[in-house]
Amino acid sequence: MSIEITLPDGSVRRYDNPITGLDVAGDIGPGLAKASLAMYLNDQLVDLSTTLTESSRIAFLTRDKDAALELLRHDAAHVMAQAVKELYPETQVTIGPAIENGFYYDFHREESFTPEDLHKIESRMAELVEQNIPIQREVWHRDEAIAFFEKEGETFKAELIRDLPQDEVISLYRQGDFIDLCLGPHLPSTGKLGKAFKIMKLAGAYWRGDATNPQLQRIYGTCWRDPKELKKYLHMLEEAEKRDHRKLGKEMGLFHQQEEAVGSMFWHPKGWRARRALENYIRGKMERNGYQEIATPQIMDRKLWEQSGHWDKYGEDMFTFCTHDHKDMAIKPMNCPGHVQIFKQGLKSYRDLPIRFGEFTTLFRNEAHGALHGLMRARSFSQDDAHIFCTEEQINPETAAFITMLREVYKDFGFDDIRIKFSTRPENRAGSDETWDKAESALQSAVDSLGLECELNPGEGAFYGPKLEFVLKDAIGRDWQCGTLQVDFVLPERLDAEYVGEDGARHRPVMLHRAVLGSLERFLGIVIESSAGHLPMWMAPVPVVIATITDDARDWALSVADKLKTAGVYCELDLRNEKIGYKVREHSKAKVPQIWVVGKNEAEAHQVAVRQLGSKNNDVLDLDDALQKLIDATLPPV
Repeated sequence: MSIEITLPDGSVRRYDNPITGLDVAGDIGPGLAKASLAMYLNDQLVDLSTTLTESSRIAFLTRDKDAALELLRHDAAHVMAQAVKELYPETQVTIGPAIENGFYYDFHREESFTPEDLHKIESRMAELVEQNIPIQREVWHRDEAIAFFEKEGETFKAELIRDLPQDEVISLYRQGDFIDLCLGPHLPSTGKLGKAFKIMKLAGAYWRGDATNPQLQRIYGTCWRDPKELKKYLHMLEEAEKRDHRKLGKEMGLFHQQEEAVGSMFWHPKGWRARRALENYIRGKMERNGYQEIATPQIMDRKLWEQSGHWDKYGEDMFTFCTHDHKDMAIKPMNCPGHVQIFKQGLKSYRDLPIRFGEFTTLFRNEAHGALHGLMRARSFSQDDAHIFCTEEQINPETAAFITMLREVYKDFGFDDIRIKFSTRPENRAGSDETWDKAESALQSAVDSLGLECELNPGEGAFYGPKLEFVLKDAIGRDWQCGTLQVDFVLPERLDAEYVGEDGARHRPVMLHRAVLGSLERFLGIVIESSAGHLPMWMAPVPVVIATITDDARDWALSVADKLKTAGVYCELDLRNEKIGYKVREHSKAKVPQIWVVGKNEAEAHQVAVRQLGSKNNDVLDLDDALQKLIDATLPPV
């Protein structure tokens, strides 16, 4: 009986005997055999050396496919482990996965790795690639594998094997004298990895993430398909370092942090003006789209959080305390239960729906210390948080209206490249499968009706409903997930929300949880980094500084400042006895969009010399003309 191999184009190849994937690729053409890294066997990625013993569907994974990146990064981790073992034989290797943008491997070694060691490891990796060592999969008996690793002094690997299920296939991969435990798949040889990799940094870790276990040394690397991609990524990292919002925030005088309030910001006047401008901008957008702003208590009884399900799902991430009368209370990490309480005040009719509530009060989450990162990950923050209470028939139009607003907002900040992820039910969730079927179907219907292209993100929905996640790309190519829309049939049921339908009966509303910016603080950090501190004029904490050349222009500068303040434009004066070049450099470093330079000539002519941030030239304008242009530039988008 012949073996039929079906290829992606529908063509079929027949073989009388078992054949490897590599042989099939060679049969199709030597170019494909050379280019292939692995193959999909009935949609499962496997080694090219896998023997095909029965009729199957296969497709070859080549370097030009995005899916190749994870495979390359996985192998880079193994090549790094081999390099470490050859250079430092006393080291134990533990676990080394592919991660976003790269890979890491955790090592146990008494002596600490040094920067010079990392350079040696990277050089040795390049040599191993040059040697083009075959990578071969072997299946071992459990006891044999444990004995082997214990003999080699690899106690961590032996522990991993002992903890595997009894029916688990124990697969090891051999590359030269190096043998590692791994599920695979892998490249056919080390040469297929290429040299578009780089060792990045050293960090600490604990075995299996448990602080009571031995401490390990984690070596991070990055790996790409070709040197061009690697160069682009390293350039992005350089740009990201220059644009770090914490560094720019200090230079611009926006905010600071200190140990007495870990995870929270001390907002300086300039920073709070920018933060307030962002909030007022999105508040205006929401009001024009039919949202009503409300405010709910920041401290609520444990009973409400238990009823909503948040206590069980997020209890460890909530700040809680017990009152003097022995009541357990929580500082709110989200607004949704409070919004349901306002919806429930007074009987609602189907004619009242949709009802859209928005809120900006501060939220608090007990984020892990190691996860905190300036504005990007904080313990106290605000959201452009809103909840839409609607009927099932209103899900589609409300979704469409929300996405229209979201796109308008992102465009106002220069973000035109937006991807959408469709996140489905997680394992740890509230509500029945029937309820989730209904919610996912409703959201899918909305997506289909709008003709949206979405990436499936299985298992990443909220605990109460599926969601759309909106991912924007910044000026240096990084992705940021900001906006969300979640369809929720669960909380209205748990918190007993209802309305009177057209049939006179009581019905549960659908609750749409939505945010465009997400955390206002985080979005401000994204804008700061994407713009390299060049905030939009309407959002700039100081849109203009009036700087004098000589003391002769002091009175004119004061007069100009008064006129700006009367017009409602914030400005600052720089009357110091310093050279104008020094003043310009200082205010340019603080990212002030405009500097109005005034000297004796400008004072006599009732003019100002306008210098735009980043320009070396001044435009001399009459004060009224300069003022009108500034007023127009500082108006927020509508």
